Amino acid sequence: MTQASQITIEKIDSSIAILSISNPPYGFMDDTTEKELVLALDSLDADKNVSVVVLTGGQPDVFIRHYDTLVLEARGRQMAARGLKFDLKRPVPEVGIHRVLRQIENSSSTFIAAINGEAMGGGFELALACDLRIAQAGEYSIGLPEVNLGLLPGAGGTQRLTRLVGKAKALELMLMGDTLRPREARSYGLVNDVVNEPVLPVATQLARVIASKPANARARIKYLIHRAQTSDQTTGFAEERTLFCDLMGK
Repeated sequence: MTQASQITIEKIDSSIAILSISNPPYGFMDDTTEKELVLALDSLDADKNVSVVVLTGGQPDVFIRHYDTLVLEARGRQMAARGLKFDLKRPVPEVGIHRVLRQIENSSSTFIAAINGEAMGGGFELALACDLRIAQAGEYSIGLPEVNLGLLPGAGGTQRLTRLVGKAKALELMLMGDTLRPREARSYGLVNDVVNEPVLPVATQLARVIASKPANARARIKYLIHRAQTSDQTTGFAEERTLFCDLMGK
């Protein structure tokens, strides 16, 4: 087991790791969470045996509540004090959280979000970057309510949610700023399943099933499915044929 102030990584066998995030008392994401997630993802990528990662909250009833709004407010004041202006012709570069979520998507490993409680804003954006999302039943909130603060999802939420549920549903959810209970979230397609029992054992069992499948095939399936969302169909078919033949020849 490896542990930082907010992040714990536990390998339950050579191919499966559980990454838990805990920031008491409220379970917010902040600068430290970002920095430790970067280090944790680098560590998991360096371990060539790990091929399935389960992400979950280390506090009862909290996955990640949302990004700490006091931190965001302080950053906004600093930007205003410096007179910073922003233009789409000069894109803002990635910082820690953007790198982490892109690293999850680009990884050959399968990532499962075991949502055990509140998951809003940046917390749900982390779950959206995962390949599968399993939620524990309960009366807690899932979603992207940033519009209620005069903001928008800033860590990929507008892009990933749209690809997941389609333009109309994504617009409805983000323009209204509504959050959903787990079973509502499943009906919209935000999560793959909702379970009545504690979610981590369920997600861990799912991880074992997935880990039993050939890793090379899983990695290429993940690659092609992500590419299907961004490349033209002709390219997608060509890449699929090529990787199919590559696996046949192994």
